[in-house]
Amino acid sequence: MTSNESVTDPVLTVVLDGQAVIEYDRRKPLVSRQQSFLDRMDRDMDRGVDLDGHQEASPDLLARARFVANSLLQALQAQNDSVAAATCAYLAMRLPELKQVRADNKDGQMLIELVFDRAHVPTQTVQFVKPPGRNELH
Repeated sequence: MTSNESVTDPVLTVVLDGQAVIEYDRRKPLVSRQQSFLDRMDRDMDRGVDLDGHQEASPDLLARARFVANSLLQALQAQNDSVAAATCAYLAMRLPELKQVRADNKDGQMLIELVFDRAHVPTQTVQFVKPPGRNELH
């Protein structure tokens, strides 16, 4: 599905180490040049992709999504905004049910999760303040 008309949650959030770093709004239409670039990405992946050191000769949509999500995270780390934007657009448009791309750095290795079942909810820090004049609990 490449149309964004029936998307229930229009926002795809990219979360890096618990922090939302990109919120992509699917309601904003792509210009024809951007759409052509996504189509070119698909044609390039038709020749295969490398996933976790394994060559995937005929990647299905999920394998493509994993490959593109990895490219997205590499682009963010390299501060390559144009590649980050293109790869995020690809994920948002090709997988309209995708709600989050979550990546966590664990022991120097980036673990990437594609989340389809829940939207990102920002965490809030709550500070508890001791009421004045009360030094102990009763």
